[in-house]
Amino acid sequence: MSGMRRAPWLSHGRAAIVSSPWIVVGVGVLVMVVLLFMALGAYRGRSPAPAGAPVPPVVPLPTGVGLPSAPGPASSPPPVRPGLSGRASGLPPSASAGSPSPSVGPSVGATASGPVVTRSPSRAPQGQPAMSGRYRVVQSFDGGFIGEVSMINRSPQGRGWTVRLEFSGGRLVTAWVEGVPQGTLRESGDGFTYVSGVDVRPGGSVSLRFHLERTSSTPRECTVDGVRCSGF
Repeated sequence: MSGMRRAPWLSHGRAAIVSSPWIVVGVGVLVMVVLLFMALGAYRGRSPAPAGAPVPPVVPLPTGVGLPSAPGPASSPPPVRPGLSGRASGLPPSASAGSPSPSVGPSVGATASGPVVTRSPSRAPQGQPAMSGRYRVVQSFDGGFIGEVSMINRSPQGRGWTVRLEFSGGRLVTAWVEGVPQGTLRESGDGFTYVSGVDVRPGGSVSLRFHLERTSSTPRECTVDGVRCSGF
């Protein structure tokens, strides 16, 4: 027996595997099952949904909201004929082609502020002066008063004017014209003369006012261009 060789001893783990081959087989089967399940999962992920699977509901569009429509071709403007404008030409329906155009007395011209009617200036009635004046007292107070001579140009052209006033004594404080450039004042004796500084347009009017003290408000004389004033 001393001459016989003894078989070498296997380790405990290797000996368990060699003595139990079903362990190796079970591990292999387990690995194959895991791989099969992984392959089936991947295949189901790529396959369409089964027939019995629920279909997600379709959300309807809100009422009154229309889909944007494609823009249609832009309409081209009508052809423009040379020499014609967009406005309708010709006579109005109530006028005939051969009827003469009605004559208009005053000529009308269009301006930025509206139509302006130009009329021929009317002549002064026969027997009336071209420039007439009216005297009145504007205000009376203790020791004096303010008087006025209002004038109207009745001639067909612009005119200047001269007013002559005389009182029984008194003192002239000042005289002025309402709304137009001032003229020339000359005192003489018991009165004064005022010459206009600008012409009055046809049909226009102007007022001369004056302040007198220590005298009666009734003048001894009031003339416009030598013609007696009215009103006193």
